[in-house]
Amino acid sequence: MDPAEDSFLSHLVELRDRLIRSLIAIGITFLCLFPWAKELYALLAQPLLATLPQGGQLIATDVVGVFLVPMKVALMVAFLITLPYVLFQIWAFVAPGLYAHEKRLALPLVGASVLLFFVGMAFAYFLVFPTFFGFMATVVPEHVAWMTDIEKYLSFVLTTFMAFGVTFEVPVIVVVLVHVGIVELGKLKEWRPYVIVGAFIVAAVFTPPDVISQLMMAIPLCLLFELGLFLARFVRRQAARTQPAEAADGDWQPLSGEEMQKALSELHPPDDKRKPDA
Repeated sequence: MDPAEDSFLSHLVELRDRLIRSLIAIGITFLCLFPWAKELYALLAQPLLATLPQGGQLIATDVVGVFLVPMKVALMVAFLITLPYVLFQIWAFVAPGLYAHEKRLALPLVGASVLLFFVGMAFAYFLVFPTFFGFMATVVPEHVAWMTDIEKYLSFVLTTFMAFGVTFEVPVIVVVLVHVGIVELGKLKEWRPYVIVGAFIVAAVFTPPDVISQLMMAIPLCLLFELGLFLARFVRRQAARTQPAEAADGDWQPLSGEEMQKALSELHPPDDKRKPDA
């Protein structure tokens, strides 16, 4: 068998094994949470239940919804609990192909991404949901029973969690864009007015149709963008300081323009400097 093909197959086998380990971990955690699926859904629905009028409650319009919806919540919680282990499996698969300086940057970025995503979800659960549901409770017309289906409530919660979780990833995205060289830091600073306008547009699309919820997404989005600019400047300075040390340790670094010209001149010296033929 060709060595390249053999190496490719070995990588596929390793990827399959790590995926299986991740699925097994999620499955075991889900089985452990299964007996408390109803309690988990009640905890997820607490922000809405706390603002419903007297006698208000969630309803189930689907025959099997009372069983499937709590199972989905338990599966979601199981995935969040095992997410560090899943990311470790991904890291163990990718890390051997990275340089030392790439590992030093990638590992903190992965950890920060997970932490910021959880912070975004917590922000939505503890601040956005009570504010939004409280506002909705004040605008309910008289003689209208304000209740919702448990499946629709779960869909609303997951969408909001995803929106705020991704929103809180903005600092990581900015750092990656600047470090990789896709966008210059100065260019991002020039785009600041457009980013502010875009933040309010994104908030209007992905949040409930009330001004307070939109502000609670747009304002953090702008602040997180500024945090990303600060961190990108810090990471770039650290990379500039560690570059000579990495070159001394044998880690590959791209040649500068001056070094490239010097290397080319040594390979192809001018005619007057070439040795005469014997």
